[in-house]
Amino acid sequence: MTLPLRELGKTGVKISVIGLGCMGMSEFYGSSDEQENIKVLNRALELGCNFWDTSDAYGCGANEILISKILKDRRDEVFICVSNVSGKPEYARQACENSLKRLEIDCIDLYYQHRVDPETPIEDTVGALAELVKEGKIKYIGLSECFAATLRRAHKIHPISAVQSEIGVA
Repeated sequence: MTLPLRELGKTGVKISVIGLGCMGMSEFYGSSDEQENIKVLNRALELGCNFWDTSDAYGCGANEILISKILKDRRDEVFICVSNVSGKPEYARQACENSLKRLEIDCIDLYYQHRVDPETPIEDTVGALAELVKEGKIKYIGLSECFAATLRRAHKIHPISAVQSEIGVA
């Protein structure tokens, strides 16, 4: 079995229709076994799941370090999504730099502003992320948990390639 692929927006990039959220591999759901997690990551790729989601907040960066162990040999197979937890431009820049170091990669495929920061205008946040795109540190910008009006304001600053929304399937 191989997961079908779909184009991410109008980017031309093909990603698996089901992504792998890696948060639980570092915290929130009890103890974690690194070797088992590495097996899961490799199996995900075997099944065609190339869309992986992580954050600088998961395990205080430990999640990104775990993922880096796979990316060392299989970077071209993974479309890596990273989110940061603050919309402040200086935080977004530093968080991106730190994520790149922990993941041991030169560029993040999709960088999300995780849950729009009510203290920072979205134009400032997206402006900072757009600079990271120009510098080649991220390829695409995404927003998480945003209203349509906020998305429109953000898109005026720089194209938004993805919107992430939390849903419960139970």
